[in-house]
Amino acid sequence: MQDIFKGKITKGIAGFYYVYVPGQGMFECKAKGIFRKDNVKPLVGDDVSIQIISGEGMTGNICEILPRKSSLIRPAVANIDQAMIIFAIRKPDINLNLLDRFLIQMEQQDLNTIICFNKADLENQDGPSSRRLAEIYAKAGYQTLVISATQDDSVEKVLACLKGKTTTVAGPSGVGKSTLINRLQPDTQMETGCISQKIERGKHTTRHSQLIPISEDTYILDTPGFSSLSIFDMEKEALEAYYEEFQPLTGGCKFTGCSHIHEPVCGVKEGLKNGKVSAERYENYKLIYQELAQKKKY
Repeated sequence: MQDIFKGKITKGIAGFYYVYVPGQGMFECKAKGIFRKDNVKPLVGDDVSIQIISGEGMTGNICEILPRKSSLIRPAVANIDQAMIIFAIRKPDINLNLLDRFLIQMEQQDLNTIICFNKADLENQDGPSSRRLAEIYAKAGYQTLVISATQDDSVEKVLACLKGKTTTVAGPSGVGKSTLINRLQPDTQMETGCISQKIERGKHTTRHSQLIPISEDTYILDTPGFSSLSIFDMEKEALEAYYEEFQPLTGGCKFTGCSHIHEPVCGVKEGLKNGKVSAERYENYKLIYQELAQKKKY
């Protein structure tokens, strides 16, 4: 009788799936033909049963995909509990508009998101302070971390947020994502990108989604880097729902369907004046709102 183990798909390349079985290791597997017949494709993050091929080392066949508790479209992965968005405070300089786009994308997929501001050791007076950044996004309802991936106490702080969960880790190139992942799991050395001294941007080093075991019940999903995010599939009127700090203030808007931009009596704009809404987040809201307003209808 062939051995059957339960594991988790950590990577899929060219029809091969790499399944991590706690206590046993990594197995290279193919998916049985019944999945193609039923038009079901195994996803990174799937919990599966595999049948070991005797006499062929660490190889097997995926014979069952266990029920998914969630699945994402972008990237196409399963069973993700939360997201961690990593941005550098400097090198490259932080782009808060891009950060807000990441946050909206994650919220569209119903993922609780932690914001991790890395490279705190490089902070200087030329850019926004880590304290200010944490204040802006805590006010917006997000859990925030300020770390230096090279420091042990920072790694422990991140591990505490990841424990017992499967977390998708995302962020633009050059922010120290791969360096942090290497510190979290030294046995899985990611290719660390070099920062161009001329443009201070990193090369894209992640070419496919990869689930990395941290411990038996803790995984991180590394996804390909982004330099920009396309416009969201939503109407401009829906955008305010992704700005949590706006919600208690909309009762002060005089007009139904207030855009919070042009109207003379607006609770959100009043909140901007008294510090309940940050200028940075409000400016990002306006830019994205205008982009949504201008998108072509098909």
